[in-house]
Amino acid sequence: MSTPPPEDPRAARTRERLRRALLDECAERPLARVSVAAVVRRAEVGRATFYLHYDGLEALAVDACADVVREAVQALHAWRGRPDPVHAPPALVEFFASLTPHAGLYRELLSPGGGGPLGRVLHRDLRAYSLRERELAGAADAPLVASAVAATFAGVLGDWLHGLIEATSEEVAHQVWQLLVALHASR
Repeated sequence: MSTPPPEDPRAARTRERLRRALLDECAERPLARVSVAAVVRRAEVGRATFYLHYDGLEALAVDACADVVREAVQALHAWRGRPDPVHAPPALVEFFASLTPHAGLYRELLSPGGGGPLGRVLHRDLRAYSLRERELAGAADAPLVASAVAATFAGVLGDWLHGLIEATSEEVAHQVWQLLVALHASR
């Protein structure tokens, strides 16, 4: 198996500037009101450069929010040994609390029930990580439980961001944790 060639540092810096510019724009207005022109102006790159890296604003927005997906996956797996069935790991509580600054953008990309472009990325990455962990542990029904874990987390997160679950960030972290522990224990 070959490793992919290292990323061009200039391209990485350009994508980072575009991601930061989009997040800054979305801090001032909803994604639906952000234009490519505003993003490239703020990032100080040309429009052609934007399209060299992204198909459109949604692709940039999902990429800009990809760290949220990685943080969610890491937060859900930030424990070792036997998990506390009631209290979420501190990383999961911190994850939910960290969503506030860009909650509007996350709501635009993660629909109720966990769908949308960010929901698809979250589900894919969380399912893959959970499946790998369950298979390594020799757990029964690894694909089924991995799918259930990914769908449950993405669904609860989407519903909470859209106000369908009334709870503080800390409360929802503990609640979703309890659901996920129960899913793991049921098989």
